[in-house]
Amino acid sequence: MLLLMALPLAACTSLPRIVPDRNHGRMPVQVEAANGRILSASQSRALLDKRGLTGAQARHFERQLALEQEVSGSPLTTGNAAVLLQDGPATYAAMFAAIESARDHINLETFILDDDEVGRRFADVLLEKQRQGVQVNLIHDAVGTLSTPSAFFERLKRAGVRVVQFNPVNPLEATAGWELNNRDHRKLLIVDGTTAFVGGINISAVYSGSSPRGGRFGSSAFVPVMPRQVQVLPWRDTHVQLSGPVVATLQQFFMETWAQQKAEPLAPRAYFPTLSVQGKEVVRAIASSPEDPFSQFYATLISVINTAQDEILLSNAYFVPDPQLKQSLVDAVSRGVDVKIVLPSATDSSLVFHAGRAHYDELLRGGVKLYERQDVLLHSKTAVIDGVWSTVGSSNLDWRSFLHNQEVNVLMIGSEFGAQMQSAFQRDLVVSQEITLREWQRRGVVVRLKEFFGRLWEYWL
Repeated sequence: MLLLMALPLAACTSLPRIVPDRNHGRMPVQVEAANGRILSASQSRALLDKRGLTGAQARHFERQLALEQEVSGSPLTTGNAAVLLQDGPATYAAMFAAIESARDHINLETFILDDDEVGRRFADVLLEKQRQGVQVNLIHDAVGTLSTPSAFFERLKRAGVRVVQFNPVNPLEATAGWELNNRDHRKLLIVDGTTAFVGGINISAVYSGSSPRGGRFGSSAFVPVMPRQVQVLPWRDTHVQLSGPVVATLQQFFMETWAQQKAEPLAPRAYFPTLSVQGKEVVRAIASSPEDPFSQFYATLISVINTAQDEILLSNAYFVPDPQLKQSLVDAVSRGVDVKIVLPSATDSSLVFHAGRAHYDELLRGGVKLYERQDVLLHSKTAVIDGVWSTVGSSNLDWRSFLHNQEVNVLMIGSEFGAQMQSAFQRDLVVSQEITLREWQRRGVVVRLKEFFGRLWEYWL
């Protein structure tokens, strides 16, 4: 029980110490069917067997899911459909199609909502649905929308859209407890309580272009593309569209955030309709908040890395690992696990970028393989482990996401979706440049100084 014993001791200002107990995790895996019924242990095992798991891998994975269940406190849900979405154009097209089909309500929670051509198009379609009698509810982060004029949101409010500003910068405007450093980093859209979108894509024109599938950008692995140049780069990101029982859990996350901000009550609507089977995917939704005693996603990620057997593939926009995550990755290599991480070579946040690079030396010495995606600004937050455990969401692998942000991720269980994630990772890998230890140790003094100063601030970035 060491894993569970460690968690209650963790305060929201520190990361929990996850100690893997490889003899634990014997409790049955709980899987919730579309009708809300919890499947029996034998039914759950039979369902998981169909996820492409056999033999020792199946036994290992069942134990891992039991551990994960204890950390998150929520069962897996079956009967879901999932569509992997990459980049802004495809994701926005799917979102607009869902919004235009709305008949009851639309709940949108986002970190960034820019007043540009993309943001204004979202505003227009949301206003039109509000005029049609569909209730639109919007949560936007105060810092993420700092550059968006108040008139943008006033226009929505005048039409009847319920708007909540999460944790206002001005404490006098706060209706709940105020903490400037705590931000709502989630990207969550729910339509009629039956369709949901989760991932890393904000609402901004920076996503207007699709990321290229080949070619190179830049001439050096160690000279980052800085903010002014970043404006011309396409952004590479990942989202997922979901339907089925897991949508109710995501809806609950939205409602909890709304209530936490002590906003005006939501207009009565059918927020929790009866959900039916939509597909074969087994999914768990995990929300993290600085109000929680620990980040459930962080604890889950560490536990699955600690028990990985074959392969760990990570793609992340802002990678500033804490000591435990770094050690877990190195320990996995020592067990014979192939650990690959694709990271950005271009940045919109120089300090975070160099803080993350300050950890390259230790990771490379430990056998972790690092790559930097060329020709785009990589903004994805994904993982696929052993080909059967995948996650898409808003969580970066940094202190901010694990301690200071509200985040939401979905975990997908199975080899079919895992294969899609592996393919997406391999496409990124083809247009990435590997960072070798020998080359990295030859980087210049100026680069090292930037890493030093970035690392001083990594807890707060």
